[in-house]
Amino acid sequence: MVAKASTVNQAMTTLVKSPPTLSNILVLHTHPKSLKLLKSSSIHNVVIFPKFRINRIRTPFCCTKLPPWEPSPVTYVPTDDAAGSFLKKSSNIFETMDSSDGTEANSEEHSDTKNQPLTQFQFLKWPMWLLGPSLLLTTGMVPTLWLPLSSIFLGPNIASLLSLIGLDCIFNIGATLFLLMADSISRPKSLAQAGNSKPPFSYKLWNMAASVSGFVFPLMMLLGSQNGSLQPQLPFISFTVLLGPYLLLLSVQILTEMLTWHWQSPVWLMTPVVYEAYRVLQLMRGLKLGAELSAPAWMMHMIRGLVCWWILVLGIQLMRVAWFAGFTARAHQQLPSAPADS
Repeated sequence: MVAKASTVNQAMTTLVKSPPTLSNILVLHTHPKSLKLLKSSSIHNVVIFPKFRINRIRTPFCCTKLPPWEPSPVTYVPTDDAAGSFLKKSSNIFETMDSSDGTEANSEEHSDTKNQPLTQFQFLKWPMWLLGPSLLLTTGMVPTLWLPLSSIFLGPNIASLLSLIGLDCIFNIGATLFLLMADSISRPKSLAQAGNSKPPFSYKLWNMAASVSGFVFPLMMLLGSQNGSLQPQLPFISFTVLLGPYLLLLSVQILTEMLTWHWQSPVWLMTPVVYEAYRVLQLMRGLKLGAELSAPAWMMHMIRGLVCWWILVLGIQLMRVAWFAGFTARAHQQLPSAPADS
């Protein structure tokens, strides 16, 4: 009987510990040969346990209570997602992340690129220190000083006027190239140090007043000559040959200065110096042409007055260059002391 009870207990234990995936469990009685007690004549029946059918669980289930030994899952909640833009739903799984990080990275790379010195083009600026002044000398001074006047002046006619305007156009081309080279040299080596050079209002006012005065005064003299107020009267074609190129180049200078002020180019200080230096030679050429045309005395005195006026204006411009150099030196001396005071 003890052996029978032990066998029953083993069968029940096997039934309890069996996995839930078994479909049928059949336990038959056993005849252990080692136990002789089972051979007794009192045992005539076979012990058969009923079948247990455990169906497979086909529906999933969720367990909200975790065992005490399993850690709880960590939930990450962004603190800076006020607008709810974190992991927005998108048709493309690669576009779920916000592109602001990529934009910030691109801006940092762009700022690093701007801070790098532009050394790859610096070697092109070295010849400009000699090429620019040489070009200005070739286009401006050589035709005026070495070209014979008789080769371009054939009398008070349109051909002579166009020849004189052509010489001034050659100078204007050289002056424009010279100013462009000077602007390129004056730019800083690094884009991060680039700044705008804005002239003061008093400088603009003085330049415009000097240019307008030099433009209006000859026109008033021409009007007086045409009205008969100035005698002897000067023909219009002779006046145009003498002062037509002068008025045209003065208009070009005013336009160039206004462009340098608008673009805030560093060459705004030297633009009037370049044009006014050539204007003195241009008016001296007008004095020679006046002697060839037998111009009246009031016309010759007016040209001499214009020469003196522009020499005075040129001297004031050079004084402003000296003032600006001293102002820049004082500004550079105050830069290191500013952070210390703050």
